[in-house]
Amino acid sequence: MEWAMVLVIILSIFLALFLALAIVLTVLLIKVTRQIKSVTATAERTALKFESVASNAATFTSPIAIAQLVKSFITNRKK
Repeated sequence: MEWAMVLVIILSIFLALFLALAIVLTVLLIKVTRQIKSVTATAERTALKFESVASNAATFTSPIAIAQLVKSFITNRKK
C-alpha cells in the first residue's frame, strides 16, 4: 500500500467527518433560526399590546386631568 493511498483514505475519512458535522450544524442552525423567529413574533405581539394599553391609558388620563383641572378652578373660585 503506497503512502498516497493512505493519504487519500485519511483525507476521505476527514472529509466524511466534516460533511456529517456540517449537516448536523446546519440542522441546529435551522432550529435556532426558527426559535429566534418565534421569540421575535412573541416580542412583537407584546409590544403591540403595550402600545394599545398605553394609548388607552393616554385616552383615559387626558379627560381625568382636564376634569381635575376644572375642579381645582371651581374650588379656587368658591374660596
